[in-house]
Amino acid sequence: MTAQTVRVKIASMNDDALEKLRKRIDTIDAQLLELFNQRASCAVDVAAVKRELSESLDEGVDFFRPDREAQVISRLKSLNQGPLSDDEIGRLIREVMSACLALEQPLKIAYLGPEGTFTQSAALKHFGHSVSTVPMSSIPDVFNSIESGHANYGLVPVENSTEGVISHTLDMFMDSKLKICGEVEIRVHHHLASKSQDVPQIKHIYSHQQSFAQCRHWLDQNFPGIERIPVSSNAEAARLASVESDAAAICGLPAVEIFELKICFENIEDLSDNTTRFVIIGGQHVGASGNDKTSLLISTKNIPGALLGLLQPLADHGISMNKIESRPAQGHKWAYVFFIDIDGHQNDKNVSEALNELQQQAALFKILGSYPKASL
Repeated sequence: MTAQTVRVKIASMNDDALEKLRKRIDTIDAQLLELFNQRASCAVDVAAVKRELSESLDEGVDFFRPDREAQVISRLKSLNQGPLSDDEIGRLIREVMSACLALEQPLKIAYLGPEGTFTQSAALKHFGHSVSTVPMSSIPDVFNSIESGHANYGLVPVENSTEGVISHTLDMFMDSKLKICGEVEIRVHHHLASKSQDVPQIKHIYSHQQSFAQCRHWLDQNFPGIERIPVSSNAEAARLASVESDAAAICGLPAVEIFELKICFENIEDLSDNTTRFVIIGGQHVGASGNDKTSLLISTKNIPGALLGLLQPLADHGISMNKIESRPAQGHKWAYVFFIDIDGHQNDKNVSEALNELQQQAALFKILGSYPKASL
């Protein structure tokens, strides 16, 4: 048998093996299609039951259940044996749930725009791509769109791992009746992009002030004499760079693609784990998922040791505090309110007892919401 004959025989065997695998994939795809539609039919039936229950009780119905979705994703991750990673399983089931929810009630999600911002990316990560995302020009506009009923939920940034909290978002919760219904975290990767990729021609760089801060050291080292012009968003920076031959923008990949820019340098953020946390705001109370966080807004009475007294109930009931942030109290000079995140759901026995004690001592006490913790 010649070498050529052997090669032909091996090629034929490989072709046969590939054909069998492709046929198996086709069979599995058909089974997946059937199962997807079965799940969608169940979702439609669930919607019908919810509507009937809503009519009998004469009250509204929540089609989107953050606690239930978190439980489903957590359960499937625990059952996952690979080769797909838990994160990939989470993304896949999120899109399936998004498509099924759209059959029950299409959701409209307001976010801090314009199109192409990291906030829109966070909205799609949390709700899936079967929702309608509506860009708003400011954080107050996001809150107003939900309060007025023009959107079902909103999504706004609340803190960055490099630059800290977004004060404007925290301030909105002082007067708003809206609740935090969930949170989502995304790794933020900044790219320097331009229209032509001609780096020596770059005379100024556009970006949001937060992004400039997150890339400060890289810019100092690589573009020390170039003018930095802050704008309202990274998407706006990309738009400006798309019409100016001597400009560049710091922005994310969605904005690069939307405005057809070319990336000059990738991942220019100073810290590789640069992460932004966003909160989902809405009007509903969210049930316990088993892995929750509760956000509080409190102020102390003006007496010695007041803050320590407020925090003591948390320690007494074994509750971990994730964050505490102070903000000036509106209309009261040198007075402050505190935003606090703790582990657990407000309906958990130990959390409920601690909050009852805390409320008795606080001058102002407001539960901003209990909701499932985010996972990257």
